[in-house]
Amino acid sequence: QVQLVESGGGSVQAGGSLRLSCAASTYTFNSRCMGWFRQAPGKEREGVAHIGTASGTTYTADSVKGRFTISRDNVKNTVYLQMTSLRPEDTAMYYCAAGPPAVVAGKWACKLADFRTWGQGTQVTVAS
Repeated sequence: QVQLVESGGGSVQAGGSLRLSCAASTYTFNSRCMGWFRQAPGKEREGVAHIGTASGTTYTADSVKGRFTISRDNVKNTVYLQMTSLRPEDTAMYYCAAGPPAVVAGKWACKLADFRTWGQGTQVTVAS
C-alpha cells in the first residue's frame, strides 16, 4: 500500500512562491506516475501537473503553465511542485497522487484518470 504525505502548503501573498513536497513510502516509486491535483471549495478536482517515471515527460495544466513546475527525486522517493507567481485563484487543497503508467501510441505515458492513490492534501491560500 503506497502512502503519500504532502507538505509545504501555507498562506502567501499574490505573486509569492511555494514549493510542495510529497514523500512516497514505496519501493516502487520509480515505476509510478506522480501528479499534483487541486480542489477549491465548490469546484471540481483539477489535474495540475504530472510527471512520468523517468522524469522525461511532464504535463502542466494551461491554468498554471509557466508558473508551476513538477519534478521528482527517485532517490528520495519525493515529488515536488514549485509554484511561482501565485494568484488568488490558485487557492485550493493540493493533493499528491500516484498511478501506473500506460502505453499510449506505443509509448509509456501518464493519464489523469489513472491516478488512484492519494495523499491527505495540503492547503495553499493566496491572498490578494
